[in-house]
Amino acid sequence: MSYTVINPATGAPVTEVAHLDVDATDAAIAHAVRAQRDWASVAPADRARVLRRFADAVDADVEHLAQLETANSGHPITQSRWEAGHVRDVLEYYSGSPERLIGQQIPVAGGMNVTFHEPLGVVGVITPWNFPMTIASWGFAPALAAGNAVVLKPAEWTPLTSLRLGELALEAGLPEGLFQVLAGRGSVVGERFVTNPSVRKVVFTGSTEVGKRIMAGCADQVKRVTLELGGKSANIVFADADIERAAATAPYSVFDNAGQDCCARSRLLVQRSVYDRFMEHFERAVQGVRVGDPTLESTEVGPLVTQAHRESVAGFLTDDVPVAFRGSCPDGPGAWFAPTVVTPERGSRIATEEVFGPVVSVLPFEDEADALHLANDSDFGLSGSIWTSDLGRGIRVARGVEGGNLSVNSHSSVRYTTPFGGFKQSGLGRELGPDAAEHFTETKNVFFASE
Repeated sequence: MSYTVINPATGAPVTEVAHLDVDATDAAIAHAVRAQRDWASVAPADRARVLRRFADAVDADVEHLAQLETANSGHPITQSRWEAGHVRDVLEYYSGSPERLIGQQIPVAGGMNVTFHEPLGVVGVITPWNFPMTIASWGFAPALAAGNAVVLKPAEWTPLTSLRLGELALEAGLPEGLFQVLAGRGSVVGERFVTNPSVRKVVFTGSTEVGKRIMAGCADQVKRVTLELGGKSANIVFADADIERAAATAPYSVFDNAGQDCCARSRLLVQRSVYDRFMEHFERAVQGVRVGDPTLESTEVGPLVTQAHRESVAGFLTDDVPVAFRGSCPDGPGAWFAPTVVTPERGSRIATEEVFGPVVSVLPFEDEADALHLANDSDFGLSGSIWTSDLGRGIRVARGVEGGNLSVNSHSSVRYTTPFGGFKQSGLGRELGPDAAEHFTETKNVFFASE
């Protein structure tokens, strides 16, 4: 069985990718078990050296990876280059982890007590279609650094850069079987990651609905999970903020990657006293967003990932949804969708559910208490921004918003040096940051009697 990869900007086929069945998936997992036993015995400094070679191989292949991502996912080429470089940087960062996974010596009576970080074994990483190679690296880099093997299942729509990373791992000298990319359906390959007892942890990024099913399946084996799920993040603009700057940057907080981002600030909350002034600046900014051919250096936003997903996004714009204004996008073939600004009622479907496209709901609020109530009136809690010139307010609101990754006077959500994850139904656990490798280990406690 195979899948035809389609270029979302043109609708043309790119290539065919073979899909694995259950038996092939189990064979790959068994191969990973054998490879992991040898990898765990490799000295930390030597594991680090291999990971640095992997980072160097990615660095030498950045342009190729970027071209693959643009053809497969529709990401603007400048964004794709950044993403490939991000994979390299993540590998370089976690190449330092093998020698930093240190335990403790704990004072006890009658002897000596020490702790060790032991690798889990085989880790299954299931990645989404919106940021295929970057999110994959968040799982496989720290897992490999901690001494595990990794089986990676990319999203069916966007497997090409992950498959290339698997080739680069072998070229860099990672042992065969240690890092395998298994293309296939989630109901086949992903399901075996959940049900095969040799997979000791599943890392999943995707929808909250699928995440719940994975969590329930892993519970049968008390299998560890890390879940990065949906979002409906708020961009809160107070009257004392730099309104022109907040409005000028707001389009890129939600329309980057055509809005296909769980961190997208798809709820724009504006204090009522400056609402009209903000919207004037915001409209000019939205109409200035350059949507078009993702191979051009000047393009800022590309197409949606598939025509099917385009129809899903369009389905939110029912007749009762007031559209304030739109940006522009190309006509013709491709999964194009213009940046769209709506002004719905509080509690409406489009204001509460994750659209996962270039659509933002703008809602007015009265005061700080109302802003917090509105921001937290959501099942999700992943990201968000707060715009204010009042330091005290920035601190209060940042502490009050139920979200895992917040920015004050900024829209930055992700740094590989800091932890990333959500509250509520946005997920479970944390990725990235200095402690990520420890999340792929078991803590072993050993007591040595002195008497």
